[in-house]
Amino acid sequence: MPKSPPPIATGPFAGLELLSSAVVLVDGKLVIRYINPGAENLFAISQRKLLGLPLSRLLGEPTGLGAALENALHTNWSYTGQDLTITRGDADPIRLDCTVSPVDTAGVRLLLEFRPIDAQLRVAREEQLLQQQQANRELIRNLAHEIKNPLGGIRGSAQLLQHELDDPQLREFTDVIIAEADRLQDLMNRLLSSHCMMRPAPLNIHDVLERVRRLILAEFPALDIRRDYDLSLPELTADREQLIQAILNIVRNAAQALEGHGEIRLRTRIARQVTLAKRRFKLALDLQVIDNGPGIPVEIRDKIFYPLVSGRDGGSGLGLSLAQSFIEQHQGMIDVDSRPGRTCFTILLPISDRA
Repeated sequence: MPKSPPPIATGPFAGLELLSSAVVLVDGKLVIRYINPGAENLFAISQRKLLGLPLSRLLGEPTGLGAALENALHTNWSYTGQDLTITRGDADPIRLDCTVSPVDTAGVRLLLEFRPIDAQLRVAREEQLLQQQQANRELIRNLAHEIKNPLGGIRGSAQLLQHELDDPQLREFTDVIIAEADRLQDLMNRLLSSHCMMRPAPLNIHDVLERVRRLILAEFPALDIRRDYDLSLPELTADREQLIQAILNIVRNAAQALEGHGEIRLRTRIARQVTLAKRRFKLALDLQVIDNGPGIPVEIRDKIFYPLVSGRDGGSGLGLSLAQSFIEQHQGMIDVDSRPGRTCFTILLPISDRA
Protein backbone atom coordinates (compact mmCIF):
# COMPACT_ATOMS: atom_id res chain seq x y z
CA MET A 1 0.00 0.00 0.00
CA PRO A 2 1.27 3.53 -0.71
CA LYS A 3 2.47 5.48 2.28
CA SER A 4 0.19 8.23 3.55
CA PRO A 5 1.59 11.78 3.50
CA PRO A 6 3.08 13.16 6.73
CA PRO A 7 0.62 14.99 8.97
CA ILE A 8 0.38 18.75 8.56
CA ALA A 9 1.44 20.73 11.62
CA THR A 10 -1.29 22.51 13.53
CA GLY A 11 -1.26 25.31 16.07
CA PRO A 12 -0.34 29.02 15.92
CA PHE A 13 2.92 28.37 14.02
CA ALA A 14 1.60 25.81 11.51
CA GLY A 15 2.02 28.11 8.51
CA LEU A 16 5.70 28.68 9.27
CA GLU A 17 6.40 24.97 8.79
CA LEU A 18 5.81 25.37 5.05
CA LEU A 19 8.27 28.25 4.53
CA SER A 20 11.61 27.54 2.88
CA SER A 21 13.22 30.51 4.65
CA ALA A 22 14.56 30.16 8.18
CA VAL A 23 12.28 31.53 10.92
CA VAL A 24 12.98 31.77 14.66
CA LEU A 25 10.45 33.06 17.24
CA VAL A 26 11.56 34.47 20.62
CA ASP A 27 9.77 35.89 23.65
CA GLY A 28 10.35 39.21 25.42
CA LYS A 29 13.48 37.86 27.12
CA LEU A 30 14.94 36.66 23.79
CA VAL A 31 14.34 33.04 24.70
CA ILE A 32 13.69 30.71 21.73
CA ARG A 33 10.07 29.51 21.55
CA TYR A 34 10.03 28.03 18.04
CA ILE A 35 12.19 27.39 14.99
CA ASN A 36 10.82 26.09 11.69
CA PRO A 37 12.36 23.30 9.53
CA GLY A 38 14.06 25.91 7.33
CA ALA A 39 15.97 27.20 10.36
CA GLU A 40 16.82 23.65 11.45
CA ASN A 41 18.37 23.03 8.02
CA LEU A 42 20.22 26.36 7.93
CA PHE A 43 21.75 26.08 11.40
CA ALA A 44 22.07 22.26 11.31
CA ILE A 45 20.38 21.78 14.69
CA SER A 46 17.00 20.40 15.80
CA GLN A 47 14.29 22.47 17.43
CA ARG A 48 14.08 20.35 20.58
CA LYS A 49 17.70 21.18 21.44
CA LEU A 50 17.00 24.92 21.34
CA LEU A 51 13.56 25.49 22.85
CA GLY A 52 13.81 27.42 26.10
CA LEU A 53 17.41 28.50 25.48
CA PRO A 54 18.63 32.08 24.93
CA LEU A 55 18.85 33.22 21.32
CA SER A 56 22.59 33.77 21.81
CA ARG A 57 23.04 29.98 22.03
CA LEU A 58 21.95 29.80 18.40
CA LEU A 59 23.42 33.00 16.95
CA GLY A 60 26.30 33.93 19.22
CA GLU A 61 26.78 37.69 19.49
CA PRO A 62 26.74 39.21 15.95
CA THR A 63 27.79 42.85 15.91
CA GLY A 64 24.78 45.16 16.27
CA LEU A 65 22.10 42.46 16.37
CA GLY A 66 21.66 42.43 20.16
CA ALA A 67 21.02 46.19 20.32
CA ALA A 68 18.65 45.97 17.34
CA LEU A 69 16.60 43.23 19.03
CA GLU A 70 16.31 45.21 22.26
CA ASN A 71 15.27 48.28 20.28
CA ALA A 72 12.63 46.26 18.40
CA LEU A 73 11.21 45.01 21.72
CA HIS A 74 10.91 48.50 23.18
CA THR A 75 9.73 50.43 20.12
CA ASN A 76 7.80 47.73 18.20
CA TRP A 77 9.72 48.70 15.05
CA SER A 78 10.99 46.27 12.48
CA TYR A 79 14.68 45.87 11.74
CA THR A 80 16.66 44.54 8.80
CA GLY A 81 20.32 43.58 9.20
CA GLN A 82 22.46 42.80 6.17
CA ASP A 83 25.56 40.62 5.90
CA LEU A 84 25.60 39.37 9.49
CA THR A 85 28.21 36.72 10.29
CA ILE A 86 26.99 33.96 12.62
CA THR A 87 29.78 32.01 14.32
CA ARG A 88 28.97 29.03 16.54
CA GLY A 89 31.74 26.96 18.10
CA ASP A 90 33.57 24.79 15.58
CA ALA A 91 30.90 25.20 12.88
CA ASP A 92 31.73 27.17 9.73
CA PRO A 93 30.62 30.83 9.87
CA ILE A 94 27.31 31.61 8.14
CA ARG A 95 26.66 34.95 6.43
CA LEU A 96 23.03 36.06 6.54
CA ASP A 97 20.52 38.82 6.04
CA CYS A 98 18.12 39.06 8.98
CA THR A 99 14.67 40.68 9.26
CA VAL A 100 13.18 41.20 12.73
CA SER A 101 9.43 41.79 12.99
CA PRO A 102 7.55 42.49 16.25
CA VAL A 103 4.59 40.12 16.91
CA ASP A 104 2.35 39.48 19.89
CA THR A 105 0.89 35.99 19.90
CA ALA A 106 1.19 32.88 22.06
CA GLY A 107 3.91 34.43 24.24
CA VAL A 108 6.06 35.37 21.24
CA ARG A 109 7.39 38.95 20.82
CA LEU A 110 9.77 38.82 17.85
CA LEU A 111 9.89 36.92 14.55
CA LEU A 112 13.37 36.60 13.03
CA GLU A 113 13.69 35.59 9.38
CA PHE A 114 17.12 34.63 8.03
CA ARG A 115 18.31 34.42 4.41
CA PRO A 116 21.77 32.98 3.67
CA ILE A 117 23.80 35.15 1.28
CA ASP A 118 26.98 33.07 0.86
CA ALA A 119 26.02 32.03 -2.69
CA GLN A 120 25.19 35.64 -3.68
CA LEU A 121 28.49 36.90 -2.27
CA ARG A 122 30.44 34.18 -4.06
CA VAL A 123 28.82 34.99 -7.42
CA ALA A 124 29.39 38.73 -6.93
CA ARG A 125 33.01 38.13 -5.94
CA GLU A 126 33.53 35.85 -8.93
CA GLU A 127 32.18 38.49 -11.31
CA GLN A 128 34.39 41.15 -9.71
CA LEU A 129 37.45 38.91 -10.01
CA LEU A 130 36.68 38.14 -13.65
CA GLN A 131 36.38 41.82 -14.52
CA GLN A 132 39.55 42.68 -12.61
CA GLN A 133 41.50 39.84 -14.21
CA GLN A 134 40.37 40.80 -17.70
CA ALA A 135 41.55 44.36 -17.11
CA ASN A 136 44.83 43.14 -15.62
CA ARG A 137 45.49 40.74 -18.48
CA GLU A 138 44.87 43.41 -21.08
CA LEU A 139 47.14 45.85 -19.26
CA ILE A 140 49.92 43.29 -18.80
CA ARG A 141 49.59 42.08 -22.39
CA ASN A 142 49.95 45.57 -23.82
CA LEU A 143 52.78 46.43 -21.44
CA ALA A 144 54.65 43.21 -22.29
CA HIS A 145 54.41 43.94 -26.02
CA GLU A 146 55.68 47.49 -25.50
CA ILE A 147 58.65 46.25 -23.46
CA LYS A 148 59.43 43.24 -25.67
CA ASN A 149 60.04 45.23 -28.85
CA PRO A 150 62.84 47.57 -27.59
CA LEU A 151 64.42 44.67 -25.64
CA GLY A 152 65.40 43.03 -28.92
CA GLY A 153 67.07 46.25 -30.05
CA ILE A 154 68.94 46.67 -26.76
CA ARG A 155 70.23 43.09 -26.86
CA GLY A 156 71.26 43.34 -30.52
CA SER A 157 73.07 46.62 -29.93
CA ALA A 158 74.91 45.15 -26.94
CA GLN A 159 76.07 42.20 -29.06
CA LEU A 160 77.33 44.49 -31.82
CA LEU A 161 79.14 46.63 -29.26
CA GLN A 162 80.69 43.54 -27.69
CA HIS A 163 82.29 42.55 -31.02
CA GLU A 164 83.92 46.00 -31.27
CA LEU A 165 85.45 45.87 -27.80
CA ASP A 166 88.90 44.43 -27.24
CA ASP A 167 89.08 45.04 -23.49
CA PRO A 168 87.72 41.99 -21.55
CA GLN A 169 86.70 44.21 -18.64
CA LEU A 170 84.49 46.30 -20.92
CA ARG A 171 82.97 43.13 -22.36
CA GLU A 172 81.78 42.25 -18.86
CA PHE A 173 79.43 45.24 -19.04
CA THR A 174 77.95 44.09 -22.35
CA ASP A 175 77.56 40.58 -20.89
CA VAL A 176 75.48 42.09 -18.09
CA ILE A 177 73.30 43.98 -20.59
CA ILE A 178 72.72 40.83 -22.67
CA ALA A 179 71.98 38.66 -19.61
CA GLU A 180 69.49 41.16 -18.18
CA ALA A 181 67.82 41.59 -21.59
CA ASP A 182 67.42 37.79 -21.80
CA ARG A 183 65.94 37.71 -18.29
CA LEU A 184 63.42 40.42 -19.14
CA GLN A 185 62.63 38.66 -22.44
CA ASP A 186 61.83 35.47 -20.52
CA LEU A 187 59.61 37.43 -18.14
CA MET A 188 57.71 38.99 -21.05
CA ASN A 189 57.23 35.57 -22.66
CA ARG A 190 55.75 34.26 -19.41
CA LEU A 191 53.39 37.23 -19.21
CA LEU A 192 52.21 36.57 -22.77
CA SER A 193 52.06 32.76 -22.48
CA SER A 194 48.58 32.80 -20.91
CA HIS A 195 47.18 33.97 -24.27
CA CYS A 196 48.40 30.92 -26.20
CA MET A 197 45.88 28.83 -28.15
CA MET A 198 44.38 25.96 -26.16
CA ARG A 199 44.59 22.33 -27.30
CA PRO A 200 41.75 20.62 -25.42
CA ALA A 201 41.49 16.83 -25.24
CA PRO A 202 39.99 14.25 -22.85
CA LEU A 203 42.21 13.62 -19.83
CA ASN A 204 42.20 12.08 -16.38
CA ILE A 205 42.74 14.72 -13.70
CA HIS A 206 44.58 12.24 -11.48
CA ASP A 207 47.20 11.65 -14.19
CA VAL A 208 47.78 15.41 -14.18
CA LEU A 209 48.03 15.50 -10.37
CA GLU A 210 50.48 12.61 -10.31
CA ARG A 211 52.69 14.42 -12.83
CA VAL A 212 52.60 17.55 -10.65
CA ARG A 213 53.31 15.47 -7.54
CA ARG A 214 56.42 13.90 -9.09
CA LEU A 215 57.76 17.27 -10.25
CA ILE A 216 57.28 18.87 -6.82
CA LEU A 217 58.83 15.95 -4.93
CA ALA A 218 61.85 16.11 -7.22
CA GLU A 219 62.25 19.77 -6.26
CA PHE A 220 61.22 19.44 -2.57
CA PRO A 221 62.00 15.84 -1.51
CA ALA A 222 61.25 16.48 2.20
CA LEU A 223 57.62 17.41 1.54
CA ASP A 224 54.76 15.10 2.55
CA ILE A 225 52.26 15.21 -0.36
CA ARG A 226 49.12 13.26 0.49
CA ARG A 227 46.50 12.12 -2.01
CA ASP A 228 42.75 12.13 -1.35
CA TYR A 229 41.32 11.22 -4.75
CA ASP A 230 37.79 10.37 -5.86
CA LEU A 231 38.67 7.74 -8.46
CA SER A 232 35.13 7.66 -9.83
CA LEU A 233 35.50 11.12 -11.42
CA PRO A 234 34.80 11.23 -15.17
CA GLU A 235 37.32 12.58 -17.66
CA LEU A 236 37.79 16.29 -18.27
CA THR A 237 38.14 17.99 -21.62
CA ALA A 238 41.07 20.34 -21.13
CA ASP A 239 44.48 21.45 -22.34
CA ARG A 240 46.80 19.06 -20.54
CA GLU A 241 49.89 21.28 -20.54
CA GLN A 242 48.01 24.36 -19.35
CA LEU A 243 46.32 22.38 -16.58
CA ILE A 244 49.63 20.88 -15.44
CA GLN A 245 51.22 24.34 -15.38
CA ALA A 246 48.30 25.90 -13.47
CA ILE A 247 48.23 23.21 -10.76
CA LEU A 248 52.03 23.08 -10.62
CA ASN A 249 52.16 26.83 -9.94
CA ILE A 250 49.69 26.48 -7.06
CA VAL A 251 51.39 23.44 -5.50
CA ARG A 252 54.86 24.99 -5.90
CA ASN A 253 53.56 28.15 -4.25
CA ALA A 254 52.44 26.02 -1.28
CA ALA A 255 55.76 24.16 -1.18
CA GLN A 256 57.69 27.45 -1.13
CA ALA A 257 55.46 28.77 1.66
CA LEU A 258 56.32 25.60 3.64
CA GLU A 259 60.03 26.10 2.80
CA GLY A 260 60.11 22.50 1.60
CA HIS A 261 59.01 20.98 4.92
CA GLY A 262 55.38 20.31 5.74
CA GLU A 263 52.25 18.66 4.37
CA ILE A 264 50.31 19.30 1.17
CA ARG A 265 47.07 17.44 0.44
CA LEU A 266 45.65 17.01 -3.07
CA ARG A 267 41.90 16.37 -2.86
CA THR A 268 39.42 15.71 -5.68
CA ARG A 269 35.64 15.50 -5.44
CA ILE A 270 32.60 15.96 -7.67
CA ALA A 271 30.51 19.14 -7.35
CA ARG A 272 26.93 19.28 -8.61
CA GLN A 273 24.85 22.15 -10.00
CA VAL A 274 27.69 24.68 -10.05
CA THR A 275 27.55 28.17 -11.57
CA LEU A 276 30.80 29.21 -13.26
CA ALA A 277 31.22 32.35 -15.35
CA LYS A 278 27.43 32.88 -15.25
CA ARG A 279 26.80 29.39 -16.67
CA ARG A 280 25.18 26.49 -14.85
CA PHE A 281 26.89 23.10 -15.01
CA LYS A 282 25.43 19.83 -13.77
CA LEU A 283 28.86 18.49 -12.82
CA ALA A 284 32.19 20.09 -11.99
CA LEU A 285 35.55 18.99 -10.67
CA ASP A 286 36.27 20.26 -7.15
CA LEU A 287 40.06 20.15 -6.74
CA GLN A 288 41.67 21.37 -3.52
CA VAL A 289 45.33 22.02 -2.73
CA ILE A 290 45.65 22.25 1.07
CA ASP A 291 48.82 23.03 3.02
CA ASN A 292 49.62 23.50 6.71
CA GLY A 293 51.89 26.49 6.19
CA PRO A 294 51.84 29.95 7.77
CA GLY A 295 49.02 31.25 5.56
CA ILE A 296 48.84 34.14 3.12
CA PRO A 297 49.69 37.56 4.64
CA VAL A 298 46.52 39.53 5.35
CA GLU A 299 47.70 42.60 3.45
CA ILE A 300 47.89 40.72 0.12
CA ARG A 301 45.14 38.11 0.64
CA ASP A 302 42.67 39.93 -1.62
CA LYS A 303 45.34 40.62 -4.28
CA ILE A 304 47.09 37.25 -4.40
CA PHE A 305 45.99 36.56 -8.01
CA TYR A 306 47.07 39.97 -9.31
CA PRO A 307 50.16 39.99 -11.56
CA LEU A 308 53.47 40.85 -9.88
CA VAL A 309 52.00 40.46 -6.34
CA SER A 310 54.01 38.05 -4.18
CA GLY A 311 54.18 37.30 -0.47
CA ARG A 312 57.68 35.82 -0.79
CA ASP A 313 61.01 37.58 -1.10
CA GLY A 314 62.36 37.05 -4.60
CA GLY A 315 59.00 35.88 -5.98
CA SER A 316 57.97 37.08 -9.43
CA GLY A 317 54.26 37.27 -8.57
CA LEU A 318 53.32 35.55 -11.83
CA GLY A 319 52.63 31.94 -10.80
CA LEU A 320 49.14 32.37 -9.34
CA SER A 321 48.17 35.00 -11.93
CA LEU A 322 49.07 32.61 -14.78
CA ALA A 323 47.28 29.75 -12.99
CA GLN A 324 44.11 31.80 -12.77
CA SER A 325 44.35 32.78 -16.45
CA PHE A 326 44.69 29.14 -17.52
CA ILE A 327 41.77 28.02 -15.32
CA GLU A 328 39.54 30.86 -16.57
CA GLN A 329 40.25 29.82 -20.17
CA HIS A 330 38.75 26.45 -19.17
CA GLN A 331 35.60 28.25 -17.87
CA GLY A 332 36.65 27.44 -14.32
CA MET A 333 37.58 29.47 -11.27
CA ILE A 334 40.08 29.47 -8.40
CA ASP A 335 39.30 30.56 -4.87
CA VAL A 336 41.46 30.63 -1.76
CA ASP A 337 40.77 30.44 1.97
CA SER A 338 43.76 31.04 4.22
CA ARG A 339 44.56 31.23 7.90
CA PRO A 340 47.71 30.32 9.86
CA GLY A 341 48.11 26.55 9.72
CA ARG A 342 45.76 25.97 6.77
CA THR A 343 45.62 27.42 3.26
CA CYS A 344 43.23 25.88 0.75
CA PHE A 345 43.20 26.70 -2.97
CA THR A 346 40.00 25.41 -4.59
CA ILE A 347 39.79 24.90 -8.36
CA LEU A 348 36.38 24.33 -9.96
CA LEU A 349 36.36 23.04 -13.54
CA PRO A 350 33.22 22.14 -15.51
CA ILE A 351 32.77 18.54 -16.66
CA SER A 352 31.11 18.06 -20.02
CA ASP A 353 27.56 16.63 -19.90
CA ARG A 354 28.71 14.01 -22.40
CA ALA A 355 31.15 12.70 -19.78
